[in-house]
Amino acid sequence: MEGAVHIIDDDAPVRRSLERLLQSAGLKTVAHETALDFLEAAPGLSAGCILLDIRMPGMDGLELQARLNHLGCCLPLIAMTGHGDVVTAVRAMKAGAIDFLEKPFDDEHLLGAIEEAMAHPPRAARQRAAAEAAERIARLSRREREVLDGLVAGRANKAIADDLGISVRTVEVHRVRMLARLQTRHLADAIRLAVISTAGSSIV
Repeated sequence: MEGAVHIIDDDAPVRRSLERLLQSAGLKTVAHETALDFLEAAPGLSAGCILLDIRMPGMDGLELQARLNHLGCCLPLIAMTGHGDVVTAVRAMKAGAIDFLEKPFDDEHLLGAIEEAMAHPPRAARQRAAAEAAERIARLSRREREVLDGLVAGRANKAIADDLGISVRTVEVHRVRMLARLQTRHLADAIRLAVISTAGSSIV
């Protein structure tokens, strides 16, 4: 279906919940239980966006993403990840996802991400998001940025403290200040901004 949000998630209740939410917002949806189901339909699609669960049995979201990139699929992709799965989210973003959402996610955040994805071509969306992210990241102090870089790498507070030669408590203080300066409430949002701003330098 052209111009639809393609939901790819092996969890049936999650698929139904997402379909109800998106349809209530006036969006067309197509649900796919497996990555292979979507892969069969992908070559004929030229409009819409993809809402992809990363953790799935069989072919997971990252493998599907790689296959879609190989096929030249141009649909903007939003990755869905489990709580705290930072490393996987970062891999999805570096592979071309325009956003990632951490489950359980806020409905308003989800609808905003989809609206952004549907409103702009993938390259334009990534360029715009990268510019906005870089502007926000630039507000951080050097130490706050170092803490954020450690978190993006999936390192725990204690490991970051050891790397920087500071206490765990100091890392926690910088982490709180970093979130406030970025105007985000959740670590996932800060990590998303960091990855987008870095990926933006490679968008041509």
